[in-house]
Amino acid sequence: MKRLPWKRLLWLALAGIVLPASAMPGGAIALWPGAPPGGAAAGPQQTTAKGSITDVAMPYLVAHRAASPNAMVVLVISGGGYAHIEAGKESAPAAAWLQAHGISAYELVYRLPVEGGGVAAPFQDAQRAMRLLRSHAGDWGIDPKRIGIMGFSAGAHLAGITATQPGVARYAPVDASDSVSARPDFAVLLYPVLTMQAPFDTTHAKKILLGPAPSQPQRDALSVERQVDAQTPPTFIAQALDDAVAAPDNSLLMLAALRRNSVPAELHLFQRGGHGWGMGKAGSEAAAWPLLLQQWLAGLPHD
Repeated sequence: MKRLPWKRLLWLALAGIVLPASAMPGGAIALWPGAPPGGAAAGPQQTTAKGSITDVAMPYLVAHRAASPNAMVVLVISGGGYAHIEAGKESAPAAAWLQAHGISAYELVYRLPVEGGGVAAPFQDAQRAMRLLRSHAGDWGIDPKRIGIMGFSAGAHLAGITATQPGVARYAPVDASDSVSARPDFAVLLYPVLTMQAPFDTTHAKKILLGPAPSQPQRDALSVERQVDAQTPPTFIAQALDDAVAAPDNSLLMLAALRRNSVPAELHLFQRGGHGWGMGKAGSEAAAWPLLLQQWLAGLPHD
């Protein structure tokens, strides 16, 4: 069956028609049974030749189901400073790599705060996506105890908030899927934007989410490392020391918080790589992260 076009998905969602997963194998899965909470972009969605996405009116998942799945699944979230979604160089190739290694992946195309729905929109979409994966575990061949989340740059911030605050009520329940846990069983944070604290608060993500002069409570609420507790899932982090966009201190602060709470964690700091390397250029230090992740995933407990 062909993937339904974006305009058709939006029409069905706004009409209140729920599309079962079987209606779109390997394609787009609408997150919400009707209009998303709080609003969205007017659309139509814009996608550049390099796969950068804006104007998301109907958030959705893109399924990459493994041919011989091992029952593990990962929700993959691209960055873009909460101003656009770098799917072409981040979530799409990462999902393809996971799929090739027996791990089904679902790319999240989420609403952007500046385009409708406000600051809450991306966090609502990520939480809803986690619940959809877990609630459809039986239908989609997923082990409900092996659902992870992966984020790049600002996407790592979105993944981190989702992982550390799965129980926060971000929207009113819309169906039975919202009765299950949104907590991922593991988290993968790549060249992450995590903290909103000075002096590391110079990222575009911070500007979009908090503006020029946030209060200290506002900074704390959106600093991922401040949300870590003993229930935070095991976490894998990778970043380059020469990252000029997100200071490596984001990863170091997160590691310290994880250790204080006795959460299993692994951090890889590369000497060179900068920011936004996606899967990593062939032959570069950063290109080692997929194999390192594969080894780490193999060591996670299987309950």
